[in-house]
Amino acid sequence: MKLLFKRVVGRLKRIAHEFLPRFFVSNYFMSSLYYLVFSNRFKREQHAVLKGKVQHLKESRENNASFFTLIRNTHRIEKGLLMKPRRPIFGLDYIGETVEAFIRIWEYEKMKTDDQYKWFLDVLQEYFRTTGSHPKIDVYQKKFNDFLNRSDATINTNKSKSIPYHRLEEHKPNISFEDFYRLTRYRRSVRWFLDKKVPQELINKALLAAGQSPSACNRQPFEYIVINEPELLKNVLQLPMGVKGYADNIPMLVIAVGNLTAYFDERDRHLIYIDASLANMSFMLALETLGLSSCPINWPDVEHLEKRMEKLLKLKKFQRPIMCIAVGYPDSEGKVAYSEKRNIDTLKKVLQ
Repeated sequence: MKLLFKRVVGRLKRIAHEFLPRFFVSNYFMSSLYYLVFSNRFKREQHAVLKGKVQHLKESRENNASFFTLIRNTHRIEKGLLMKPRRPIFGLDYIGETVEAFIRIWEYEKMKTDDQYKWFLDVLQEYFRTTGSHPKIDVYQKKFNDFLNRSDATINTNKSKSIPYHRLEEHKPNISFEDFYRLTRYRRSVRWFLDKKVPQELINKALLAAGQSPSACNRQPFEYIVINEPELLKNVLQLPMGVKGYADNIPMLVIAVGNLTAYFDERDRHLIYIDASLANMSFMLALETLGLSSCPINWPDVEHLEKRMEKLLKLKKFQRPIMCIAVGYPDSEGKVAYSEKRNIDTLKKVLQ
């Protein structure tokens, strides 16, 4: 009887898995209905996105500013400053929000030595120096200047201005394509590491390179959690599904975590994955130049694993693990997978 019941349940599950999606795939409404009634696969993403949006709006309301809004708007101003030709007046719909955010965050954060704060200041100063006169601009230019006059809003005045600039050929690193391609070929997912401690200063250098990666509106909606404490490392390494057979050999795990408070709209919810992945590749290539190697570990969206990771890392509901990266000194006695890649013809499609 019990065996019959299991067979019936198994058959019903297969029907639900294989046939129901075909019925509900016809349009947006039916697809939404399917995930509402028959599958909860997206519930964590939906909750995290909404949590991030609410937190973003809360910070904007309570502080009169969101740090991510200030970053985004400063980058928008930069793009206006570098346009060819530059419009004499631009940014009318967000210059007020930007100045208000700058003043509030400057007073609240008290981080006057941070280079990103210098960038906020320099870009706004360049905007008001070069833009034309307009009633809205004039009001906020006065408010900005009045704030500067009564505050200590100056940073490292000996440094060059953090504003759009011309790249100079003499500043270009002497790295040939052949050398770079050799690095990309040399970097492979390493699963066998030496029993040797990884210095934090080397991780910092690699993260310094990762931080130069492109990011939508320069928001960089991610952070890296570095784990090398043995007990925590052991517990966390039980979670990824791709470390069987070599987990005990990993001396350090670096976890990229996305922060959905960076966005005010659901349209941007996937940027945490895109931006973090761009940075992750730079991070892994940088590690190779420092004598270290890595193995990116897939982190699929599995609810019970997400819950355990959230608890172990003490994550907020609007934070999502994106990728786990094993890091260490490579063991020359350990092999790496050959992993032949797709050829150019299958990677590229030219539209005529």
